[in-house]
Amino acid sequence: MPITAPDYSRYFTDGTSFACGRDMTGTLSAVRVGELALSTGQVVACDPFVYLGSGDVEPFTVAVEPGRYAVDAAVATLVRPGAEPESRPHTRVAAVRLVIRDVEVAGWELALLPGQDPAELGEEEYFGYGVDAGTGCFYDASAENAFPGTQEEKGAVWAAMESVGHGPDVFMAQGEDGHNLAGFTSGWGDGSYPTWIGRAADGSVACFLTDFFVVPHESESESETETGAGAGAETEVQAP
Repeated sequence: MPITAPDYSRYFTDGTSFACGRDMTGTLSAVRVGELALSTGQVVACDPFVYLGSGDVEPFTVAVEPGRYAVDAAVATLVRPGAEPESRPHTRVAAVRLVIRDVEVAGWELALLPGQDPAELGEEEYFGYGVDAGTGCFYDASAENAFPGTQEEKGAVWAAMESVGHGPDVFMAQGEDGHNLAGFTSGWGDGSYPTWIGRAADGSVACFLTDFFVVPHESESESETETGAGAGAETEVQAP
């Protein structure tokens, strides 16, 4: 069967600990990225430095009411037991969620693009978006052309990323005509990452959540997590 969602609520519970196959232990904390404007309610997720403004990405098939919604990151602080303390904490963005309703999630489903059918997925497969520049993002479909110069390594998204400094690698970029974008580094780096839709008990959308596979799923072995993004799983990748 296709990949299944773990208990993501613990990812956003401060102090949650885990072990990963890089001989490290991690502690999770929730970090507010910012507030995302969705003027149409059509959500796009992609690597902004590769695909933003290209015209080659589509919004997910599930849309929400237009509005402004919080974006939170689950940031893992990683240490090697017995190692000397580092001058700067080693952090990785484990997952990011776009909160539509701040309610308990009763169930998860893969966020899909037009033409994607979960019935076509095989064992441990998933639909996800490709990352080639180590970064993911959320934005409204109407903001596709609001960040000129991104693919030429200039403009608002690059400036926002470079302003992060030594903090967690999450940022908000302000584009043209009131549009904005929530950006974040993608776990261990490049790969293919699934976005999930969390639904409340009444069936309404509670959140969109991208998993960067920093926290091993229970079904993964240590060897599967050592190679990072989607290790050990066959992947179906969005083809921008």
